[in-house]
Amino acid sequence: MLITEEKIIKEYYTALVDRNESYLDKFLVGVKTTGIFCIATCRARKPKYENVEFFDDFKDVLLHGYRPCKVCKPTEYKNEPPEEILKAMQLVKDSEDKKIQDWQLKEAGLSPEKIRRWFNKNHGITFQAYQRMLRINNAFQELQTGKSVTDSAFESGYNSLSGFGYTFKKLTGLSPEEAKGKNIILMTRFDTPVGPMFACATDKGVCLLEFTDRRMLETEFEDLQRRLDAIILLGENKHLKQLKKEMKEYFAKKRTAFDVALVTPTTTFRQQVWDKLVEVPFGETASYKEQAIKLGNVKAVRAVANANGHNRVAIVIPCHRIIGSDGSLTGYAGGLDRKKWLLQHEGSYKTPSQLSMFEE
Repeated sequence: MLITEEKIIKEYYTALVDRNESYLDKFLVGVKTTGIFCIATCRARKPKYENVEFFDDFKDVLLHGYRPCKVCKPTEYKNEPPEEILKAMQLVKDSEDKKIQDWQLKEAGLSPEKIRRWFNKNHGITFQAYQRMLRINNAFQELQTGKSVTDSAFESGYNSLSGFGYTFKKLTGLSPEEAKGKNIILMTRFDTPVGPMFACATDKGVCLLEFTDRRMLETEFEDLQRRLDAIILLGENKHLKQLKKEMKEYFAKKRTAFDVALVTPTTTFRQQVWDKLVEVPFGETASYKEQAIKLGNVKAVRAVANANGHNRVAIVIPCHRIIGSDGSLTGYAGGLDRKKWLLQHEGSYKTPSQLSMFEE
């Protein structure tokens, strides 16, 4: 939301000039003269009072036409865990049984209380719950290699099979024995200039790429697990690493098409629609009607639009390039603000009819 109360604007401007860290979560500032937006502590030269606008959400900043500052990288900083949290997570990763206690955090110069508060606030779970989840994820993957339940339990830091079995089923919905032979979908989270995203992949390719605030995301996860007869676990494989690399190149305007392997289980019709989406070149747009004609059925416009809405691999399968026949920006699961930004990024957002809806 655009901040309009003069008293708050003056307070935020003072915080901006002072680079006050306590305001990092309170506002983003758009600079009218440059068209960029920043966080409170940006090191760039401070703009004049009359040249700034303050917002409380990055989506609203994008909607008003601002682009992320390359100095402070506001969308990435906003979602990146603090250095102290990253250090704690690395300690867990380096631990053989994925179990770090408070005394080990203190020994590393970290505050257990701060770490607990951050996990509760940002993930809704405790730091201990996060560690349990990683241990179970690791055990699940080991079971797929033929390791026994007993070995997996004790190597994951559990002192009893009953405790291991209870936690395993609570977190995965399966007993350790039931989990053997189950397919695995690995999931990771990363930041982009237009907000954080979740990415999922099997050992054959990427099967999901969505913004973390996408509506009905939980339903997508459930559908994906059902279609692939798999369970989603936190982790990363070669396909997710390649996706992150290609996404970084895309946002840096060094890539216009993606090479990462995809796994997109769906209906035959939706797959046909998604295949046509990939054919829409970078820097161009197409209408739902044009897509329907390419599929040989001009009357299938609504069905095409519906299939677009069910695309679960955003940007790579570029459903954001599909617009209304009149040039208007119609529905996009990631939000019209992001759709506008992506089209501007690709150089295809330029018709008066597209611009008018944001100028009313």
